[in-house]
Amino acid sequence: MVNIEFDEKGLIPAVIQDADTSEVLMLGFMNKESLRRTMESKEIWFYSRTRQKLWQKGETSGNIIKLVNIKYNCENNSLLVAGHPTGPVCHTGHKTCYYRDLTEDNLKKR
Repeated sequence: MVNIEFDEKGLIPAVIQDADTSEVLMLGFMNKESLRRTMESKEIWFYSRTRQKLWQKGETSGNIIKLVNIKYNCENNSLLVAGHPTGPVCHTGHKTCYYRDLTEDNLKKR
């Protein structure tokens, strides 16, 4: 039995990856309930830190991610979730949330 390590708020980071291309699609956070729902429904669920509630990926856009598998890291404190997206993953309409390059020119100096 695996002892998944949730943080002090009961959350674990979940990197979501396209199962076919290995492209990173997004980062979300799961709690025990969203992980359970993901495994049972075979569709990806998260816990929203800002709204303080469970949400299913695609509940408003219709662009769900169908679960293929979940791996966990060597310290049991993060998840790598592979799935098949049914449409763009990012709320901006992009395929992935990681569509912008960070450069010295666009990095704000503090």
